[in-house]
Amino acid sequence: MNREDVTVLGLGQMGTALADALLAAGHNTTVWNRTPAKAGPLVARGATLAATPGEAVSAAGLVLVCVLDYDAVRALLEPVTGSLAGRTVVNLTSGSPEQARETAAWAAGHGFGYLDGAIMSTPPGVGSPASMFLYSGSPAAFAVHRETLAALGEPVDLGEDPGVAALYDVALLGVMWATLSGWLHATALAGADGVAATAFTPVAVRWLTGAVTGFMGAYAEQVDAGHYPGDDATLDVHRAAIGHLVHAGRDRGIDGRLPELSQALIERAVVGGNGSDSYARLVELFRKG
Repeated sequence: MNREDVTVLGLGQMGTALADALLAAGHNTTVWNRTPAKAGPLVARGATLAATPGEAVSAAGLVLVCVLDYDAVRALLEPVTGSLAGRTVVNLTSGSPEQARETAAWAAGHGFGYLDGAIMSTPPGVGSPASMFLYSGSPAAFAVHRETLAALGEPVDLGEDPGVAALYDVALLGVMWATLSGWLHATALAGADGVAATAFTPVAVRWLTGAVTGFMGAYAEQVDAGHYPGDDATLDVHRAAIGHLVHAGRDRGIDGRLPELSQALIERAVVGGNGSDSYARLVELFRKG
């Protein structure tokens, strides 16, 4: 395995987890943080503490940045652009696709490689191959550093457009929040009749990982084609079924705003003449805003 020298700038919870995973994989790891004391445990495990960002950048060909936002990234790197020439920066700071593209263009103007990344894990999951790290930007940079990046989690290459990783990040967070909110509503509903969340959840997980993911795969093809045959279940069927959910919640005093949102979307589609289409037809309502 290639033991690449790596620098990590920013030692919040996530940055610390990144550095720790690199150390565990045997990489020579230099770290820098505005508050040097945060680096103490990492130094005890073998990291080198740099006194300045310039010193940190000069220590490695691969520089990972994980700070508050893109403004902080630019403020941190702007004074050391001369030292970054010929190196690769992997920005693991959360932001928008537009910010990622602007930063990539700025990096190209200063002669250093750039990958934008999204960490699809909380800090405890960093270092596990089950965790997914999304990257977009320079294909050459990804190819050169892929093995090192694998120490953090499974590296997924989303292509040359540097904004795509951030786009996937926000989109997938939307999936997560919608799923968790739906599950919490369901546990409240079931709990009103005395069903423990720990009893309900294994059945919910089986439903999600089996049937629901199957729906998503089939509906993705419909979304891309713009054609929504209701071969499995029509919106008319969904309209009737979601009515049962809304009424069950009301009977139990459960806040119904979440299912009522889906109910309203289904109603709009049916009233618009699309009752015989599949649930995937609702994407058109989202597209129209």
